[in-house]
Amino acid sequence: MSLAKETQAEFAPPSPLPPRSEILQSPIKHFDMTAVDVRPVVEQMASTAFSGRDLARAARIFDAMTGDHECAAILTLAGSLISAGMKHVIVDMLEANMIDAVVSTGANIVDQDFFEALGFKHYIADDRYKSGVWDDQLRELMIDRIYDTFIDEEELRVCDDLCGEICDRLEPRPHSSREYMGVLGKHLDEVGVKGDGKSILHTAYKKGVPIFLPAAADCSAGFGMIQHQMRRMKAGESTMFSIDAVRDFYELCLVKDKNPSTGLFMIGGGVPKNYAQDIAVAADIFGKEPTMHKYAVQITVADVRDGALSSSTLKEACSWGKVDVAEEQMVFSEATVAMPLIAGYAWHNRKWERRPEKRLVDVIESETPTEQAVA
Repeated sequence: MSLAKETQAEFAPPSPLPPRSEILQSPIKHFDMTAVDVRPVVEQMASTAFSGRDLARAARIFDAMTGDHECAAILTLAGSLISAGMKHVIVDMLEANMIDAVVSTGANIVDQDFFEALGFKHYIADDRYKSGVWDDQLRELMIDRIYDTFIDEEELRVCDDLCGEICDRLEPRPHSSREYMGVLGKHLDEVGVKGDGKSILHTAYKKGVPIFLPAAADCSAGFGMIQHQMRRMKAGESTMFSIDAVRDFYELCLVKDKNPSTGLFMIGGGVPKNYAQDIAVAADIFGKEPTMHKYAVQITVADVRDGALSSSTLKEACSWGKVDVAEEQMVFSEATVAMPLIAGYAWHNRKWERRPEKRLVDVIESETPTEQAVA
């Protein structure tokens, strides 16, 4: 018996797992911010203290951002939000022109949103599974756990393989992640969005909203790209599809360069946050005087004292020339609690009804013409 098996035998879970079909039974239901007017709740928070008052101020700032028609609103996504039921909040913001560009982890957009658009689901995990004692048995059943959520590993591999097949159909050259996400959105437009019919990728494709993945290989897209590159090398080909990270940053800088002002709505921190903030200090490369992001809201549970939060509050980011402190607010809260309240407050105030569709994909492509070739 292997050491792992010996350990399993010694620290076995209190009971065996039920059949796989019973475990993957209750799908996650996405929060519908349009169904609940949260404004009275948020407005009462404004007269309280601590995180409640911070959240109310953040809601007011995001509401002002959506009402500022000259401002390009950038949404950044970290963590695991789609599996946690936040997909419809993001889709509804995109459909209402409240968001003009997205910077995200690959997991949110590919492993979770694209995954669900293929007809797959995330499932509620019973509270007992958070203990971790069943994780080894879950692995043997090919069930992956995301805290209190399950995803079917076999279905996730279908997503991996499809990403690779789509790479095979693309022109064998470096692409920005924005280009690749556009291709995935186009694929969904052609085959149809399954499941609940809502997808961030598909909505962004229709609305001309660019999606950037600064770490594009860190998800199903990466597994697909490896498959594609291995097939090309085995076939003796020297050119292949790849992600050009420098082109990615240049394209995102164009969002800042081509708009009078910009604002950030940041869920979590990490690479998406820094990536979006840095475009404010890259303006001098374009021969212009750098201007800070006019608005900034960040929802996070990280603490700066140990270097987390990228060791940067929004006020600290001002010292780098990234964020104007006049309209910034940190909200120290878990995202599934704060995000629907802040986004819902702005949605129900309906300033987005007069907000124009910016179609920044068209702006980027007019500045960086390439062949969007799909064989």
